[in-house]
Amino acid sequence: MTRYLLDSNIFIQAKNLHYGFDFCPAFWDWMAGQNGAGKVASIDKVGDELQAGADDLSDWAVAQGSGFFLPPDGAVLPALSRVSTWATGQNYEAAAISTFLQVADYWLVAHALAHGFTVVTHEVPAASARKIKIPNACVGLSVPCISPYEMLRRERARFVLGGGGAQS
Repeated sequence: MTRYLLDSNIFIQAKNLHYGFDFCPAFWDWMAGQNGAGKVASIDKVGDELQAGADDLSDWAVAQGSGFFLPPDGAVLPALSRVSTWATGQNYEAAAISTFLQVADYWLVAHALAHGFTVVTHEVPAASARKIKIPNACVGLSVPCISPYEMLRRERARFVLGGGGAQS
């Protein structure tokens, strides 16, 4: 069974663009259901970022709790060291490395590495020395990384309108 670990941009873009709470609640119900089945999660640092927003997404994140937004455990700490070693061994600028090691992305990649998750993000790889992108770190550490649309397709998610069709 593939398990997915979601970046904060998945939630933020879903809320702001394609899956707003007001017109696509099925997306959010699907996410919670998949979490209950042990397939979809994120990390506590992402949950903290989302909860700082004081909006519908913040309320949703609070309601999901630590069952969705996983805290680090003993397996994550050695993985943090591996991610840090990888980052410092690349050709990134010192500021890029310093920033990466202070943000949730670092913890997300380490958690995925430690527990065999596939990372889900909207980020795409970049050949820049100025910022470490999640997909670059994943490739460098052999952690699978996909887009949210690929995750939804793999999991055969379907958000189907009721029998009445679209409402205006």
